[in-house]
Amino acid sequence: MKFIASLSTFVGKTFALWVLAFALLGYLFPDTFRQIAPWIVTLLAIIMFGMGLTLSVDDFREVVKRPVDVGIGVLSQFLIMPLLAVLLTTLIPMPPEVAAGVILVGCCPGGTSSNVMTYLSKGDVALSVACTSVTTLLAPVVTPFLVWMLASQFLPVDAWAMFVSIVKVVLVPLALGALLQKLVPSLVRAAVPALPLVSVTGIVLIVAAVVAASKGAIAESGLMIFAVVVLHNGLGYLIGFFAARACGLSLAKRKAIAIEVGMQNSGLGAALANAYFSPVAAVPSAIFSVWHNISGALLANFFASRVEKEPELASVSSPKI
Repeated sequence: MKFIASLSTFVGKTFALWVLAFALLGYLFPDTFRQIAPWIVTLLAIIMFGMGLTLSVDDFREVVKRPVDVGIGVLSQFLIMPLLAVLLTTLIPMPPEVAAGVILVGCCPGGTSSNVMTYLSKGDVALSVACTSVTTLLAPVVTPFLVWMLASQFLPVDAWAMFVSIVKVVLVPLALGALLQKLVPSLVRAAVPALPLVSVTGIVLIVAAVVAASKGAIAESGLMIFAVVVLHNGLGYLIGFFAARACGLSLAKRKAIAIEVGMQNSGLGAALANAYFSPVAAVPSAIFSVWHNISGALLANFFASRVEKEPELASVSSPKI
């Protein structure tokens, strides 16, 4: 078990490299990884089940203790990234499938790796975890509504079917994980060290499958999609930071919200795009999954050296993957 825990820690710390490596493998060996495509939803459900195993009452106490801070983070998440996606699809010519995919990933909740990046940046981890948890729980309603409202001009959107899917692959696994944590806490505590390995494995396989299924589209317009993803992600960090600053939040909280806004649950975006649009529409989510882990690590390193002059009470919560 110690070996698995050590391997899990190593894989979690080198997450970005594994995602990049498997994206490349998916591109080079599409016939092999294309076979994973039917299992994308199952893989995502496993990842969300793992997240459920790590949820605690303390995560939601933050919502009660600091409703304004969490509210700013949640509103920023569901306003900034969707509107940026619409702006980018308006300014940059792209196929309808790609545009719908960009908007879809913009409408997703925050990614769980944002908690790790916030920890590394010396930001407010408790706020980050609370925002991720709340946006994830709101995703079944908010994400389909936003996609229907913003992406219907590009492709038909079945918001109800999307709602049902998110309930099945997000809320149900989360609830089962949380329930198991209550029923057999000792077993869950023993399994938690291995969860980063499970999460990383699920994400890299999803990315590889999407890349393999969309090799032709990536070869044709991959650079354009990559540029859109970099702009989307980078502007999300920037606007998220200054939105938090405009609300008068401390530096630690600004770091948390900037990272929370810029990093999306791109695994969910890939699964939904593959199920309801096309493999091509899933490409922005796949590329986002690769890029935001690289950019998030770089931003965390930049933020870590910047602290406020006046000491503040920093959160000591443990990050979740």
